[in-house]
Amino acid sequence: MTTPSTLEKTPGDPRGLLPDVPLTQGTLPRRAAPATLLAFVAVGAALWLAAGWGPAASGIVAAIGYTVVIYVWSRAVEGTRKAFDRLVTSVVSSAFLVAVLPLVSVLYTVVDRGWERFDSEFFNNSMRNVVGEGGGAHHAIIGTLVITGIAAVMSVPIGLLTAIYLIEYGRGALARYITFFVDVMTGIPSIVAGLFVYALFELFYGPGIRMGFMGSVALSVLMIPVVVRSAEEMLKLVPNELREASYALAVPKWRTIVKVVLPTAIAGIATGVTLAIARVIGETAPLLITVGITSGDNFNPFDGRMATLPVFSYTEYSNPGIPREASFDRAWSAALTLILIVMALNLLARLISRLFAPKTRG
Repeated sequence: MTTPSTLEKTPGDPRGLLPDVPLTQGTLPRRAAPATLLAFVAVGAALWLAAGWGPAASGIVAAIGYTVVIYVWSRAVEGTRKAFDRLVTSVVSSAFLVAVLPLVSVLYTVVDRGWERFDSEFFNNSMRNVVGEGGGAHHAIIGTLVITGIAAVMSVPIGLLTAIYLIEYGRGALARYITFFVDVMTGIPSIVAGLFVYALFELFYGPGIRMGFMGSVALSVLMIPVVVRSAEEMLKLVPNELREASYALAVPKWRTIVKVVLPTAIAGIATGVTLAIARVIGETAPLLITVGITSGDNFNPFDGRMATLPVFSYTEYSNPGIPREASFDRAWSAALTLILIVMALNLLARLISRLFAPKTRG
């Protein structure tokens, strides 16, 4: 329902010679915008699933349709100013939907195709002596957890201590150089990190060396700058008043950092560490160069090749066996497992944030 306009004679015009000025404008129903948005989301879904349109084209058509309808409707009822406000809001909402659409499409595709082999055999068996159907990714799952875990053990302390130095102690040229090199490392392509680690270990072990620890070092090269940057930003958010209050009580600086600064920033640091792990756990190129692939279980990171989920998925998809569908199903199931691991890490980060965040009295 729209609210009728209220008209009043213009002040200072008792004869009514000037036009009437509306004091209020009509308004759209409260749920007009959400209902219109849901309607065009349904239209986009119908174009995608029923009419055979691509997801990108369906999303763009739905976004444009929603924006045009809500603007025209608001301009006719509420006036130009309110219509422009709704136009900007609809553009932002449409951009959000278009950005989310690829994510939804990827999740739907991975779940739909990966569910075929998401069974006990996939999690309890390796690919040793498997030809054709059957087999699983048990060796790749454990290998991913081992290699990424070692990378996190190496990267988190180094990254966190570097961030503490830059925020709490760093002054002068050394701090500027460290910041510069952290920025450079942030943009290093993952395959360059793999080639660097392979060249380094080749000097000591000879050509053709492959082992899980090399993969952990390569992932650490990619992970450390992310940890440094995220921890640095969280430490900057700690109010200086907390530090000054601790110093006023004659608490040493190192103890202030351990007992005041870090507990205050632990929630953000945990989130940053999780993002860093999620950044590297799906890397394929450096692990393909440094770790390689194997069909059986090898959980010793210092002895020979190991299997990881990204490389396992890539190998199954690029070099399928007979029948090809069996290899493709294993590849999609490995991708789905990797997504679930990243989701579990995010949930763990939220739990750590809730447990260790500073408690406030209500």
